[in-house]
Amino acid sequence: MAQTLSPSLQQRAAAEQERRKRKTNQTQQVKPSFGDWLGIVTPSYNWQWRHLQYVRQHLDKITRGEIRRLAIFLPPRHGKSEMTTIRYAAYRLECDPEMRVIIGAYNQTLANKFSRRARAIVKDRIGLSDERSAAEEWETTQGGGLRAVGVGAGVTGGGGNLVIIDDPVKNREEAESEVYRDKVYDWYTDDLYTRLEPDAALILIMTRWHGDDLAGRIMASDKAVDWTVINLPAEAEPGDPLGRAEGAALCSERYPLPALKDLRTTLGRSYFALYQQRPQPREGGMFKIEHFRLVDEVPREARRVRWWDKAATEGDGNYTVGLLMAEYNGIYYVEDVVRGQWDSATRDAKIKATAESDRLKYAPRTIVETLDGEKEAISGNPVSYWGPQDPGAAGKSDAAAFIRLLSGFSVHCEPETGSKELRADPFASQCQAGNVRVKRATWSSKYIEEMCEFPSGKFDDQIDASSGSFNKLAVGGPVAVPNPFYDN
Repeated sequence: MAQTLSPSLQQRAAAEQERRKRKTNQTQQVKPSFGDWLGIVTPSYNWQWRHLQYVRQHLDKITRGEIRRLAIFLPPRHGKSEMTTIRYAAYRLECDPEMRVIIGAYNQTLANKFSRRARAIVKDRIGLSDERSAAEEWETTQGGGLRAVGVGAGVTGGGGNLVIIDDPVKNREEAESEVYRDKVYDWYTDDLYTRLEPDAALILIMTRWHGDDLAGRIMASDKAVDWTVINLPAEAEPGDPLGRAEGAALCSERYPLPALKDLRTTLGRSYFALYQQRPQPREGGMFKIEHFRLVDEVPREARRVRWWDKAATEGDGNYTVGLLMAEYNGIYYVEDVVRGQWDSATRDAKIKATAESDRLKYAPRTIVETLDGEKEAISGNPVSYWGPQDPGAAGKSDAAAFIRLLSGFSVHCEPETGSKELRADPFASQCQAGNVRVKRATWSSKYIEEMCEFPSGKFDDQIDASSGSFNKLAVGGPVAVPNPFYDN
């Protein structure tokens, strides 16, 4: 005989059943798409402009986990922060209140501004914790939340499931400072990147002030293959992702072509950085940015020379540079640059360590028979090393010390004659003729910047090293025997 529940127990059972039903419905409920959600939370904005729709398509891929690294390069005042940094962060928290979001910007004030605006949207739609509600860090009632940080600030505590970096560079002054660019990159690698959860997504939003900015360094690194890049200049260029005709405005409703023309006239070089996402170094006359084509590989069979232009002051003054150039079939490759402001002892250790590294990387290899079985052996001298010999007895003594330092390698010194411009002219001619390539690397943007600013730029050590190595490859002198084919 079936047991009959009392009225009170029946009510409790019904209530529990209803609770479970609501929870199941909430779990199974299909959240609105980000595009639909934008129209609900901010109906007064126009979210249907083509460039915003294009960005949203990629944000949807982030949401679905199809991509995990997204770089967005758009001109100022085109809605990238309003839609992505503020509202996409709020949308993801509404969809998953347990998510941890980190927003980074060039200072804490700007990061807090983004945070407060996202919080204002979220608080009207999901529950927020009363315990943590500051702009720097606030939480949902389910343990998720958002943390705001400025460049240089440590990111302590838990990790992030979604990290958005928006405007890590404030202005031209900061962008032109190599010290500040190093600071931003160190903050990105040492603080933010280490806070990524294993399946976290990372979004970088910038206008491109400088070729060696955070985006430039990431895209020159071996991590570049992980990134999806949205690059939408204010005026369309060939191959435009939106299918615009060349020269067409990105958002004519906000910035029609006459307005862009006025900005271009007023801003000059900065217009190409901020509005076209093509930062251009100041040009000194001999070298142009279009002269340098980036490549991923250099032929193994190439002849190689590394020229050392030495300095001896730690943290100040000129740089020591060891530039490796390769030549193959009339094409010259700037393959590697070692550069730093070191004292004499550190500098010499770097020179010796670089030569040992070159031997391991470039030397021919053969398989030799040993009593213990086959073994790989390195033979030959793959790189020739050169340096200048300054005038007088001190110059001769310094050259002799350089040759002793690289004992066992092919090493030479010679006096330099003529002005820096005169020595650089043969290399500049090959650059202008399209016969020079630059290896894609973290140092490549700084190298190109210095070349383009010569002779009016602050530094010329990479110029001297380029001239020296090129002239050895091009006009003779003892260089290494071309590498035979070999396997790693």
